Amino acid sequence: MSPLIQVSELANQLGQTDLVLVDCRHDLTQPEAGRLAYEQGHLPGAVFAHLDHDLSGPKTGRNGRHPLPDPAQLERKLAALGIGTGSHIVAYDAHGGIFSARLWWLLKWVGFQAVQVLDGGVNAWLAAGGQLDTMSPSITIGALEAQPNYAKVVDAETVLDNLDRQEFMVIDARAPGRFAGEGETMDPVAGHIPGAMNRFFQLNLQADGRFKPAEMLRNEWKTFLDGRDAHDTVQQCGSGVTACHNLLALEIAGLPGSRLYPGSWSEWCADPSRPVARGAAD
Repeated sequence: MSPLIQVSELANQLGQTDLVLVDCRHDLTQPEAGRLAYEQGHLPGAVFAHLDHDLSGPKTGRNGRHPLPDPAQLERKLAALGIGTGSHIVAYDAHGGIFSARLWWLLKWVGFQAVQVLDGGVNAWLAAGGQLDTMSPSITIGALEAQPNYAKVVDAETVLDNLDRQEFMVIDARAPGRFAGEGETMDPVAGHIPGAMNRFFQLNLQADGRFKPAEMLRNEWKTFLDGRDAHDTVQQCGSGVTACHNLLALEIAGLPGSRLYPGSWSEWCADPSRPVARGAAD
């Protein structure tokens, strides 16, 4: 199954019993904006997943701004959205796939295969003449068993150890300014993990907010990786959200196998003993 689904494909599948549409809209500066947008109008039959409450775990002050949820907790959240073992899940947002990619990755992490992101999100849906709905769907609690694949993630200690070993490339999805330590707006310390490379997640998108064609992404990423295999890379960002956008782009490009550092910069910089680099990529 392709990691992306187009509006025309989705329109033909609405009403299928196994389809679960999940609205992932969010605003990092206004955490309830996504839910409000959902209530004002969402794709027909869609349920809502909140980045902070449904797609992240509790914060300790040391584990980043959007730590991974406990698998058992995530299982309960997914079931409450109507997601079961045989579900076909389509996630969407209004932000170029930033937040829907997080749900896509989480579902892949716990063993789902039938999961896609709506290319272009709600904006593409409206542009194609699709209608929005304000009705709350009837939800049947799903039955599933989360089976997390911990090989898909690395922790801070592994990243720290890699500073000397250089066994994998760390790729930071944040904007170049934040990567360089300029204009930091989200975290108390500016800069990046030493040795990391910068691939801004927005580079995965076209001007209309849809992903670039697979072949274009493949060529761009292969040039960026400069001979390195995607399996030898780790994606990070500010808090483990937009890093999933790069992971999704790699999947679209046919270059799977990269891993996620979920805590990302917000976890890394919470410990003053961890080194910090500033300026352009080393």
